[in-house]
Amino acid sequence: MTADVVVVGSANMDLVVSTATLPRPGETVLGTDFLSVPGGKGANQAVAAARAGARCHFIGAVGRDAFGDELRGSLAAAGVDLDGLRRVDGPSGVALIAVDAAAENIIVVAPGANAQLTALDEADLALVAGGDAVVCQLEIPPEAVAQALRAGRGGGILTILNAAPVRPLPDGLLDAVDVLVVNRGEAAALAGADGSPGELLERLLAAVPRVVLTLGAAGAAYADRTGVRLQVPAPRVEAVDSTAAGDAFTGALAVALAEGRPVLDALRWACAAGACCARRRGASPSLPTVAEITTLYTATYVTG
Repeated sequence: MTADVVVVGSANMDLVVSTATLPRPGETVLGTDFLSVPGGKGANQAVAAARAGARCHFIGAVGRDAFGDELRGSLAAAGVDLDGLRRVDGPSGVALIAVDAAAENIIVVAPGANAQLTALDEADLALVAGGDAVVCQLEIPPEAVAQALRAGRGGGILTILNAAPVRPLPDGLLDAVDVLVVNRGEAAALAGADGSPGELLERLLAAVPRVVLTLGAAGAAYADRTGVRLQVPAPRVEAVDSTAAGDAFTGALAVALAEGRPVLDALRWACAAGACCARRRGASPSLPTVAEITTLYTATYVTG
C-alpha cells in the first residue's frame, strides 16, 4: 500500500560549512566547503517520507523571501503536497551548521517564519486526520505540535513525535504520542537522567507506548509496553555528513509503520535510510530514494 504521511514542522535554509574540527567556545576555526541547501527537520522528514514511497503532505511556514521561494520549490520538486505550507511576513528560518571530518556536526537554528506556526486551521486538522500517520518535531511552537498530535489521535491515525530539539512540552502532549523517536541526549533530557539505552527506553515507556532510540552508527533500539525489545544494527557505510541522517531515519520509519510493516522490518528500513543519507553532504540533497534504501537494506539485512 502507499501510505499517506502528514508532516507538521519546520522548514529552514541550511548554511553548512565543512571544517576539520568543530570549534570550542570562543574559538575560530577555518572551514573548507560551503553549501546553502534546503533543510529544517520538518521539511527534511517530509522529503524523506516522499522519497521513501509515501504520499506526503507538509504543514509549515516560510517567509516572503528568496529562501522561502527556494524552500517551497525544493519540497515541490520532491513530490511533497504543499496545501498546508503558508507564506508569512518576515524571514524564513535558517540553520547554521558546521560539519567536521568525522561527520559530526553542531547546529544553531534561527526559527524565523517557523515561530509563526502557532496553531493549525480547520483545513490543516482535516488533512492530519485524513492521513495514515502524522509526524511532528519540536522546531515549531509546541502548541501547534500538540494540536497536530491530538488531531491525529482523534482521527485514529498513527502519531509520531521526533522530540528534537528537546524543549519544555505542554501538559498532556505526550499522551497523544504513539511512537516517540529520540537520540540518547534527547532521551536523557526527557527521562530526567542519563543511563544505558535500555534504562532510557524503560523510563520513557512511562510516558509513551512505543519508543525508538537512535544510536547513530550503532543503529537503533526499540521498546514497547507489550514487552517487545529490539536492537537493530546500522549498515556500515563511509559517513560524510550526519546532519539529516536522523530525519531520513524518522521519515522512512513513519512510511514503513504507516504501511503496516512489522516493527523489526520498519526499524531496519529506517536504519538503511539514515545510513544512506550519511554518505552525502547537505540535508535535503542527501535524503535517499526508495531504490537507494532498498539496495542498502537488502545488502545489510537480507543477503548480508
